[in-house]
Amino acid sequence: MSELLWQKIGAEQDAYMTIDSKGTPFAGGGLSASLRDLGRIGQLMLNEGEFNNSRIFPKSVVKNIKQGGDKQVFSKAGYKSLSGGSYRSMWWMLHNEHEAFAARGVHGQTIYIDPTANMVIVRFASYPTAKNAQIDPTSLPAYQALAEYLIKQK
Repeated sequence: MSELLWQKIGAEQDAYMTIDSKGTPFAGGGLSASLRDLGRIGQLMLNEGEFNNSRIFPKSVVKNIKQGGDKQVFSKAGYKSLSGGSYRSMWWMLHNEHEAFAARGVHGQTIYIDPTANMVIVRFASYPTAKNAQIDPTSLPAYQALAEYLIKQK
C-alpha cells in the first residue's frame, strides 16, 4: 500500500491497518490515517485515479465503483437514509443527482465525494454506537447543502 498508493499521493503521515492474528490486513475497516491524507484519497477518487497530474490507477476502476451495486438487493437492508443507494467495492453510492459516493466507517467517519460540486469532505467521528443510520439524517443533508452552496459559487 505504501509503494502503490501512499507514496504516490504524497501522504504526509504513515497510515496503519488493523491486522488479524496471522498478520493479514483487515481490509473491511481498521484503516487509521490523518485527515489530510484521507482527503488525498478522496481527491484521487474524485479525479478518477489521477493525483497531481499523475495516473495512479485506471479511470475504469472508479467508473466501475460508481456504477454501484444492485439497488434492489441494497434496498432490502433497510437503510432508510440511503434510499435508492447501493454499495460496491467498499464504497456507498447515493445515486443522487450529483452522483455522490462515500467511504464510511461505522462510527461516522466519512470520505464524501460529490463530483458535480467538485467536492471532497473528510469527517473524523466517534459516534458512540456503530449506527450511521442515526447520523445520516443530519450529515447527509449537510453534505448536500454544502455541495449546493459550492455549485452556486461557480
